[in-house]
Amino acid sequence: MPAPQPQPAAITVRQRIVQVCLFLVAAIAVFGGTLQMFLGQPDTTPRLDNVHRFMAGVYLSMGFIAAWTAITIRQQGTLVYLIALGVAMAAVGRLVSIAQVGLPEPANVWIGYLVPELVVPIVLVLMHRNPPAAR
Repeated sequence: MPAPQPQPAAITVRQRIVQVCLFLVAAIAVFGGTLQMFLGQPDTTPRLDNVHRFMAGVYLSMGFIAAWTAITIRQQGTLVYLIALGVAMAAVGRLVSIAQVGLPEPANVWIGYLVPELVVPIVLVLMHRNPPAAR
């Protein structure tokens, strides 16, 4: 009679929160990257359109990486922090743009993009780190 196989540990609430955040990042990046790859940068120079579509490819690939990380969350460590850093740096880029050239219209849409970019990396880091030891 074969020995029973150990069952994998159930996913923790913290891992589930990280997983949901990563799937959110994945959905936004895959949708946004695909859309921007298709649309390009209208009414601009070939150089700027080229850079825009290149960055759309980076954005799209970030979505695939985030989705894979969410699916394999039990095995992930540093990669979650690197994804959080990528999202945070995107938010910094958006903040620099707003500071340099202003808030695009309609403002509420762009603020709606910015808020999750600022919040999700914090949630990812706080939920992915080891919980404090019980006393």
